[in-house]
Amino acid sequence: MIKLGVSGACGKMGARIISLAGQDKAFKVVLALERVGCDVSAPYFAGPAVSFDPAGIAGVDVFIEFTTPQATLENLKFIEQHKKAAVIGTTGLTPAQSKTLEQASKNIPIVFSPNMSVGVNLLFEILPQIAGRLGPDYNVEIVEAHHSAKKDAPSGTAKKMAGLLAQTTGKNILTHSLRLGDIVGDHTVVFCGNSERIEIKHQAHSRDLFVLGALRAAKWLVGKPVGLYGMEDVLR
Repeated sequence: MIKLGVSGACGKMGARIISLAGQDKAFKVVLALERVGCDVSAPYFAGPAVSFDPAGIAGVDVFIEFTTPQATLENLKFIEQHKKAAVIGTTGLTPAQSKTLEQASKNIPIVFSPNMSVGVNLLFEILPQIAGRLGPDYNVEIVEAHHSAKKDAPSGTAKKMAGLLAQTTGKNILTHSLRLGDIVGDHTVVFCGNSERIEIKHQAHSRDLFVLGALRAAKWLVGKPVGLYGMEDVLR
């Protein structure tokens, strides 16, 4: 059984990870970590006793981190210190923060991805192929939409899509961000030529999509050697 630690235990994402992990016989949630006041009466909370001490990371096999860049790097210090595996889905990291994560992966195994969905990771693979086949006469732009509380824009997923497409096309790929209501996550890639338009769209209907991907990554990561992995490695 995998001893699991989860950060942001009282947030909607963290609480959902704890809930679905509790339904999976492969996991035992031994650490529900939170850095702020925790309302255990919230309807989405269903977890073990909440800890405010990251030293508890010493007792886990894998730690799942979906919080803020600052909290992620603070927790990463303890993860690295105790030589634990980590699944990180935090977005909005600066280049310097990303470099810190890369350095940590020289000492511990880390799965890091801006999006844990199977469908989105398939798009990461095929979008450059589509751009390459269409050629330079087609322009590409990305539109992404998330809930109004999401702080980073563009999303980490849109940034990765844009980076992959830029490598293929040699062009700067524009991204457009919407922050509205309770949208879980929409990404649309538009390829436009003189006479036609191709739109490829992915819509996340529930946070469970990302949770299940993170739990799949946690299972895969157990026993893996030190290194930085992506969801493409997990799915492969």
